[in-house]
Amino acid sequence: MTTPIRTLVVDDDYRVAAVHAAYVSKVDGFQVVGQAHTAAEALEEVAQLDPDLVLMDVFLPDGDGLSVVRTLMNRENHPDVIVVTAARDVATVRTAMQLGAIHYLVKPFGFGALAEQLHAYRRLRQRLAGLPHEADQSDVDELFGLLHNPSAAGRRPEKGYSAPTQHLVLDGVRAAADPVSAAEIAERIGISRATAQRYLNHLQRHHLVQLQLCYGTTGRPEHRYTPA
Repeated sequence: MTTPIRTLVVDDDYRVAAVHAAYVSKVDGFQVVGQAHTAAEALEEVAQLDPDLVLMDVFLPDGDGLSVVRTLMNRENHPDVIVVTAARDVATVRTAMQLGAIHYLVKPFGFGALAEQLHAYRRLRQRLAGLPHEADQSDVDELFGLLHNPSAAGRRPEKGYSAPTQHLVLDGVRAAADPVSAAEIAERIGISRATAQRYLNHLQRHHLVQLQLCYGTTGRPEHRYTPA
């Protein structure tokens, strides 16, 4: 079993921290190990919990979240950081980049935006773990692409898939009020059920939709899909 990515959520607002923690907990491969609401708590929790990843707010009651990031980056084994903040000014964004934040999410954001970045981060860690001691240029390009273009796999279909059809299927899932089946997607966009199922499987592999198994009174469970 793969070891989960231990994540610390830092936000001055207890309710927002709880929401973000719930988002992280919904993503396969991640475990929330703690929450902090001040700069001092963030530093203390990192020291005690040794997380792999920190979701770091910028506006904290006792200090600047980016100053916390600066302190963390001076540690020999520092966690990776995704900055999550309402700050939109270019100076803050630039500082976060200079300090080594792997991404910057502007509040408010939904589950999908965070999940996309977490999936990308997980793929990056997996790819890094599989590389030899040295990386060539193509490896480096791939690693940076995983972070800065996380949904590229979903936007550029593999051989045998049509980009327009893939977008129609994905839009159909996103537009549905409830979990949707391949048959329902097929009827909505005018393709065969088999084609809809094939594209849904493709989107699921790239973490753009999530599969839910709905059990009835008899027979096999029905496959239904929701946005990732």
